[in-house]
Amino acid sequence: MTKTRFALHYAEMVVAMFVGMVALAPLWPSLEAYPAAEAMAMTVNMSVGMGAWMLVRKHSWPHIAEMCAAMAAPFLVLLIPYGLNLISGDTLMLAGHLLMFPAMLVPMLRHRF
Repeated sequence: MTKTRFALHYAEMVVAMFVGMVALAPLWPSLEAYPAAEAMAMTVNMSVGMGAWMLVRKHSWPHIAEMCAAMAAPFLVLLIPYGLNLISGDTLMLAGHLLMFPAMLVPMLRHRF
């Protein structure tokens, strides 16, 4: 896989995540007061969007599950300091989203070769 094709594939995944996040957000009204629940709901929304696109692109179920786990991992790890009141809800959301992008690269690079 060329670098350009890899980058386009990564961009497709990010777009699919955002589509899932926006399309499914109405299912979870009024979670702003509960950052941990909001983070998990948003992760589910993004995973559904990305998983659906991966199915369209003929990825296997194990690869889809691995990518969804990679996306959720940063949020799950950050729930610990959030639960201990070491970070705020805003930090949970920002850091979780920022860490999700490099976390997604791990399974993508693993399956690239």
